[in-house]
Amino acid sequence: MYVPTHFVETRPVELHRILREHPLGMLVTHSARGLDADHLPFEFDPHAGAHGTLLAHIARANPLYTEFAAGAEVMVVFRGVDGYISPNWYPSKQETHRQVPTWNYEVVHAHGQLRIVDEEKFIRGVVARLTRHHEATEARPWKMGDAPKDYMDHMVSQVVGIEIAISRLQGKRKLSQNREMRDIQGAVSELERRHQQGLAATMSSAMAGRDE
Repeated sequence: MYVPTHFVETRPVELHRILREHPLGMLVTHSARGLDADHLPFEFDPHAGAHGTLLAHIARANPLYTEFAAGAEVMVVFRGVDGYISPNWYPSKQETHRQVPTWNYEVVHAHGQLRIVDEEKFIRGVVARLTRHHEATEARPWKMGDAPKDYMDHMVSQVVGIEIAISRLQGKRKLSQNREMRDIQGAVSELERRHQQGLAATMSSAMAGRDE
């Protein structure tokens, strides 16, 4: 990934935040069939391994189950907030007209080694933790025990677990850090007016960090 100096993100707290807040990762693999990508919700454990571990589950019918030996090199892409930025939102554009459109975004590439885990205890643990995390805001959180045992046993038998030991995290946060402060503020104000609060808040946070 091409990352100009302005947009490099190496702070673990920010990299981990993106993984936690945007858990649907794109798992990129390469086999005899060529490049492929699977879109999976991941659980991130920052304490397992030198750089953390990613956990998920896939359908037993997925070719990932049979095509990759333990230790295969893979990459998982996590995308954070993103959005279009018009040059019309920059005060400097009104003076010089030397501005062009762009797209702001956050992204983390997690490189690591893939391991398929076909163990019922592991699979149930991954499913249970993912469920607890994403059901936490529900008034009556669903749990695996809500489903009939025979049905749940069958569903678990249809999937296998995957574990990715992260060897490297590469982060990019393109949030107009290379613009004048007044232009960043102009873009943030317009995003807020358009109810794109997520990107506006993230840009404001990056701008505040530049002030420190």
